[in-house]
Amino acid sequence: MFVTRLPVITAFGGFNAAGRSSFHHAYKRTIFGSLTEVEQRKNCFALASLMGLLKWRDGDYHWADGGQYDPVHDYAKLKVAVERGSLVRKIESSYFDVESVNFGKKITLAGSAETPNIITLAKRDLPEVLPEGWSIVEENGREVTLAIASAVQAHALHTSAMPVQAAGQLPSGFNPGSHYRSLHHPKGLQLSVLAASDAVNSLGICWQKVVAAVRPDEVAVYSSSVMSQLDGTGFGGMMQARGHGVRVTSKQLAMGLNTMPADFVNAYVLGSIGSTGGVTGACATFLYNLNAAAEDIKSGRRRVVMVGSAEAPILPEVIDGYSAMSALATDAEIARLPEGVLADGTIDYRRASRPFGENCGFTIAESGQYVLLMDDALALELGADIYAAVPGVFVHADGYKKSISAPGPGNYLTMARAVGLAQRLLGDKAIRSSSFVQAHGSSTPQNRVTESRIFDEVARHFGIDRWPVAAVKSYVGHSLGPASGDQMMNTLGVFAHGILPGIKTIDHVADDVLASRLGISCEDQELGVNNAQVAFLNSKGFGGNNATATVVAPATVSQWLQRRHGSEAWSAYQAKLENTRAAAAVYDESALKGDLKAIYSFGEHLIDEAALEWGEGEVKVPGFELPVKLGDDASFDDLAE
Repeated sequence: MFVTRLPVITAFGGFNAAGRSSFHHAYKRTIFGSLTEVEQRKNCFALASLMGLLKWRDGDYHWADGGQYDPVHDYAKLKVAVERGSLVRKIESSYFDVESVNFGKKITLAGSAETPNIITLAKRDLPEVLPEGWSIVEENGREVTLAIASAVQAHALHTSAMPVQAAGQLPSGFNPGSHYRSLHHPKGLQLSVLAASDAVNSLGICWQKVVAAVRPDEVAVYSSSVMSQLDGTGFGGMMQARGHGVRVTSKQLAMGLNTMPADFVNAYVLGSIGSTGGVTGACATFLYNLNAAAEDIKSGRRRVVMVGSAEAPILPEVIDGYSAMSALATDAEIARLPEGVLADGTIDYRRASRPFGENCGFTIAESGQYVLLMDDALALELGADIYAAVPGVFVHADGYKKSISAPGPGNYLTMARAVGLAQRLLGDKAIRSSSFVQAHGSSTPQNRVTESRIFDEVARHFGIDRWPVAAVKSYVGHSLGPASGDQMMNTLGVFAHGILPGIKTIDHVADDVLASRLGISCEDQELGVNNAQVAFLNSKGFGGNNATATVVAPATVSQWLQRRHGSEAWSAYQAKLENTRAAAAVYDESALKGDLKAIYSFGEHLIDEAALEWGEGEVKVPGFELPVKLGDDASFDDLAE
């Protein structure tokens, strides 16, 4: 009898406005005030090393300018710099100058045969065929003077301040592309390489050992971005090239594809020849890819799956697009909110993202997040650390709609099914007293009402009272495709430390939020590890892309696996686990000193297609220990001859 394999998370990594995800560093930034002083200092080091504030040299930390860091006298200064340079904040000049962004104004220059426009320009800028009414009146070396006897449409460049100036940026000074050879790579793909590397390095097991334990076709990568790569090295540069009078490069189209996050992980990080794909579903994209992975593992088709998403949308054009939809929190609207302005009269950008409070729109952000899933038997065989299990991810559309961006019934179904699965696996007591919700919490007035109504209705149906609710977007903003990846990383931290981050950007829950059955707190909630058995990660995306994941804590998963595999297998696993954790800790210490050990195997370990070995019912691929089986799919056995 086939036993459904359990998808377990054995490694995780990534980067967002809170820092590095592996080993819960980004999570700890969201509960910084609840950490011990020792943990606070370590968290500062984790961020400072990313930000380039501190450098590790000669066995100690030094300031970037060369002076030695003094942990007694310099910590306060370091802490201030780290706090100012992380989480949601005003867009920094390294991105673009929000006070002076270029805009083009269409103007018409009148002209006629009697009073033509006289202009001088370089010969190389002449159109190949002169438009009607244009004539050359003088040539002077490399320049020509034209008489234009017709109206001319022109663009006058000017600058203007952006109405939206807050974003969930990567920590100040952190440049993902500087950690590997990233020439011509859009920032979203740089994040993919670094985030997937972080996950692989945090595994604590050599990747080749994992590959040797499974067939090549039992590995998969599912990853994508929503907005594609829209900066100058991707679609953005390609689409603007003609208007700017420059040539499209050979890389911009390929690099811009929204499947490239998966392609880069396959080609340069894992070297996988297994299944691959990029599922997109607006803000639910990470969960859509997680669903594909979980179903693959449960069915037995795959044994190892890398899941993730990466997005770098902090660009004037993207901000303009969401602003046109009235989706983003503008400075003017923030200023009208309670506590929206600081004592000095400036906007409090820190509190731009306010899930379930008095709010006015979401805050755009960038992020790259990846988790490595294995089936439970393989995790035990390899001695992989188990951070959680994902027994199910549920996806539903909204049916017929009037407005494509309006909410609908789909999210009621995904939430109810996710809680229903947990009820069947863990029982009523667990979901009523030991579960919590990672809300989509986009910080729009509509979301705070519609999502809270869903939670309230589901809580009523399952008899849940004071259901703890977190909203990580209050810290890191809305990263679109990876948004539920941000939720996942935060959830794994809650499982490990028992503290649910409060929504500290609000001082009270908005009056129109249905919160009678919900525990929405402005402060961190001390759940305790034993009271954080299961989490529900919820996502509501434009177009009716709804998804909710049921994620089970490692303590509960351990009990399941001991029961399923027996005490002997569990004891053998525990012995291997010590070595895994020790190896993973070596990477963490390296990353704390600034060495992220980015994996970028460009042009290495290439496979000679002529060296494929064809056997009876199998193909052996060079570099892989086990073969790919042919015709071993048991589907349609009743039709086979």
